[in-house]
Amino acid sequence: MTNYQELSPSSRVWIYQSNRPFTAVEGEAIRMQIQEFVTQWTSHNNALKTWGDLVHDRFVVLMVDESMAGASGCSIDKSVAFVKQVEQATGVDMFDRFNFAYKDSEKVLSASREEFEQLFKEGKIGEETVVFNNLVQTKAEFEAKWAVKLGDSWHKNFV
Repeated sequence: MTNYQELSPSSRVWIYQSNRPFTAVEGEAIRMQIQEFVTQWTSHNNALKTWGDLVHDRFVVLMVDESMAGASGCSIDKSVAFVKQVEQATGVDMFDRFNFAYKDSEKVLSASREEFEQLFKEGKIGEETVVFNNLVQTKAEFEAKWAVKLGDSWHKNFV
């Protein structure tokens, strides 16, 4: 696994969000599995310059610096299969794109689209609430646009 700082800003990123936080025991196991996966992650038998981690005990974040070798469809399929294994082992849903994550103080919570809309109507979240844009595609976007205010995010279309 590559050191995060060594990845190019144009490195591709994939973010998978759990519908609940992982327990400490699950998180420790998942971090080890991520490290093992990214160390062995290849594209057409070429080693990939990769990084991965579990962030906020809820997000599996995988990155590939394509300066050495590009991520192929098969290598992306391998990452999806890996995340599905995590899903099955822990009983979580990591592929629901309408499960919105947001910060409440320092805690990261999530809500269905309908619940999120209701939280906004009730004033429990607002334009300044930090939300997570799991659609970012590069390391540079991850750093600048992953955790943003609701008012600056595509999430505002749902409230």
